[in-house]
Amino acid sequence: MGDTAQEDTQGHTSAPLVGYLVLVPEGTDPTELFAKDRPRPEIRPVAAAGSAPVRQTGDDVVRIDPARHVAEVDGRELDLTYLEFELLAHLVQHPHHVQTRDRLVAAVWGYDHIGDGRTVDVHIARLRRKLGEAHRHSIVTIRRVGYKYVPDQHKSPNAALCGRP
Repeated sequence: MGDTAQEDTQGHTSAPLVGYLVLVPEGTDPTELFAKDRPRPEIRPVAAAGSAPVRQTGDDVVRIDPARHVAEVDGRELDLTYLEFELLAHLVQHPHHVQTRDRLVAAVWGYDHIGDGRTVDVHIARLRRKLGEAHRHSIVTIRRVGYKYVPDQHKSPNAALCGRP
């Protein structure tokens, strides 16, 4: 059956039927919702059962909006690929925590990804370029281990000695 038109025994075609579930506040007369010359109530999609509302994460500089799949730096929207967005979102959601390359591959690419840590390094380099000179240092390299996001990280003269970019 599905959503195709139905043909009766006399050859007439009828449009497919579509059903809607309408939830109304208690005490509301549903017939009033469809009465002519009445203001229409606001119609909002209902979130899936058990799902939490999506919140923006991040700090004052880098903001991640998972619902819109957007990352912003200082209010400027970044043009990120899917993997760059997922990588930045993961780092921002775990500030100051060192993320090994293997952990990042598992979290962003998935456990079935075949590749090595160099894949992460390449994406981190692209992310840093897109963050810009003022914020590229917020993604700190931990040599021979991985990376961490440090929101208040600024370039310092001793950065190279500390394993920072």
